[in-house]
Amino acid sequence: MAMDDTELLDAPQNRAETAPGPMAGPVSPVMAHNEWDPLEEVIVGRLEGSTVPSVHVTVTYNLPPLISRLYRIAAGQRYPKWLERKAQAELDQFIGILQGEGITVRRPSLVNHRAKFRSPLWSSRGFCVACPRDGYMVVGDEIIETPMAWRSRYFEGNAYKPLFKEYFNAGARWTSAPRPELSDELYDYNFRLPEKGEPVRYVVNEHEPVFDAADFVRCGRDLFVIRSNVTNMAGINWLRRHLGEGYRIHELPNICRQPMHIDSSFMPLAPGKVLVNPDYIDVERLPPILKKWDVLIAPRPDPVDNLISKFSMCSPWTSINVLSLDEKKVVVERQQPTLIKALKDWGFDPIPCDFMSYGPFGGAFHCATLDVRRRGALQSYF
Repeated sequence: MAMDDTELLDAPQNRAETAPGPMAGPVSPVMAHNEWDPLEEVIVGRLEGSTVPSVHVTVTYNLPPLISRLYRIAAGQRYPKWLERKAQAELDQFIGILQGEGITVRRPSLVNHRAKFRSPLWSSRGFCVACPRDGYMVVGDEIIETPMAWRSRYFEGNAYKPLFKEYFNAGARWTSAPRPELSDELYDYNFRLPEKGEPVRYVVNEHEPVFDAADFVRCGRDLFVIRSNVTNMAGINWLRRHLGEGYRIHELPNICRQPMHIDSSFMPLAPGKVLVNPDYIDVERLPPILKKWDVLIAPRPDPVDNLISKFSMCSPWTSINVLSLDEKKVVVERQQPTLIKALKDWGFDPIPCDFMSYGPFGGAFHCATLDVRRRGALQSYF
């Protein structure tokens, strides 16, 4: 059941949900180099108090048309309790799978997302903390907080501060990219979706660096990125310079008309194997370094026709927004039997889990998690 604002702020904070048994790890509690090494500890988002984000052009043009219209009406209000309860049941199932695999599950703190906040230039209400992958990235032993372009997410990091302080005090590095102003100069308020065949256009320009961590995936010393409606070239260049010569960042040829987050377009599953959505990525123009990799063309998403699916903030291609627990085990949406079969044929061990009800809160398995520690060493796979 959803809580009111007072209950949210009085509820127990930041509980750790840990599978039984001791877990050995590196000196730093934070260490992850890719998307597939054996997962040992992970932050999983939470749904309590989720609030429909305030009206803004960055949100409007990243939603399916029906949801965009509903969003304008409900902006700033709490999500319906029935929707939150349904998603929470599936989130509990997902957490149970992770714990059953011996993975430590950590959670962000509870915060009041309906509280209104302002800068000298604008005001907004919050959103939710369902998707820790969006605003935070782990590269090796470093936590990087990213400069997100949605104004409604400006203070989302407050929910993660207790965890990040704990990791920092135990030896992790903790970095924040330059906090953006998010002034009107950053956005194209005359933006219109490109017609089919027109060049991709973006809601954000190059006024200042902005990026979501979820527009990047890690393959050891190589990271892949898409430019999107929340990630600009200035943001990509900031991360490139920050990581330095030890890493390479490769931009992918994105052909999506509403680009936002790479994990519904391009998902590395294991060394030498990547799952690609051919509707969003121009497979013929992939970076040359991928020529020796198996490019697994994702099957078209199986249609899901229920009430929940009509409220999703996401494209049907979140079907490939899977979470690898190791080089074989992959958590995947139960209602995607075609993808489950394909994963088996490709040599993976898919773990089905119901998660369609998470879509209205912004994502699927990869979005809903932030790797804290994966067991493995930094290396190059190319």
